[in-house]
Amino acid sequence: MRRPASFATFVVFVLLSAANLGNAQSTAPASQKEPAPDVPDAIQAPANEEVVLLAHAVGSQIYTCQAGAEGKFNWVLKAPDAELHDRNDKVIGQHSAGPSWKLKDGSEVTGKMAAKVDALDPASIPWLLVKAVSHSGNGVLSNVTTIQRVRTHGGQPPAEGCDEAHKGTETKSSYTADYYFYAPAK
Repeated sequence: MRRPASFATFVVFVLLSAANLGNAQSTAPASQKEPAPDVPDAIQAPANEEVVLLAHAVGSQIYTCQAGAEGKFNWVLKAPDAELHDRNDKVIGQHSAGPSWKLKDGSEVTGKMAAKVDALDPASIPWLLVKAVSHSGNGVLSNVTTIQRVRTHGGQPPAEGCDEAHKGTETKSSYTADYYFYAPAK
């Protein structure tokens, strides 16, 4: 059965409209600015910066059992190892030692902790303010100057199990956190 020309025109119109809607949705997040999180003053980003990326981290904090200056053994942070996810839970990058954050677009930023506050949950790692110290690649992280780690869950080292018999032993503590990346406002 042959359909009337108006049906074919309608199908083409629907397909083109859907394609345009898909394009509009994919560019919408870039035009909408991510609001900064509500955080204590100690870890506020500078007023002249804006959020350029929010990434949700899922992974581990890796600790090593080491002797301190007084011979007392403690779990010491070796490195984070986490995947970075966007708002749609798509993996967009990796967080690792440095600390550094590297996105699939090839951009990378390494930072140094500037300030910290206790997490709302005492069983979770602190919230941080991190200042960028180096960059590589071109992409979203190229101009990042400040990073915040907030809304942490988990990640603390074990309360026990680090002694002379376990010197050099590594352990992983699962954690999640939100990372806000800031760059100078345009």
